[in-house]
Amino acid sequence: MHPFILIMFAGTFFSAIAQVLLKQSSEMTYKSFIREYLNWRVITAYGISFAVLLFNTYAYTAVDMKYGAVIDTFTYVFVLVLSYFLLKEKFNKGQLIGNLIIIAGILLYTS
Repeated sequence: MHPFILIMFAGTFFSAIAQVLLKQSSEMTYKSFIREYLNWRVITAYGISFAVLLFNTYAYTAVDMKYGAVIDTFTYVFVLVLSYFLLKEKFNKGQLIGNLIIIAGILLYTS
């Protein structure tokens, strides 16, 4: 069961990367409407999301649904960390407290 949990955990990390790519793309200006959707960031982000969907579907063959939902919440933590380092965004006290609550909930649920 452990390799499948690692697959799901990696999926949450890659989902966060996809969200950061979409955020970067949304902050840019494009010459045409179609280029807003047909650029490497958007295509890569949706490709990552589709791959994560396939891997999660496979992982759910060996992981209980109750654990999958808990693992998926790590996406919020990864997005906060990646946004800080890659997008140079500052996070506020509420976001930090919210992410600490998520981590505490995960630790409490899995213990």
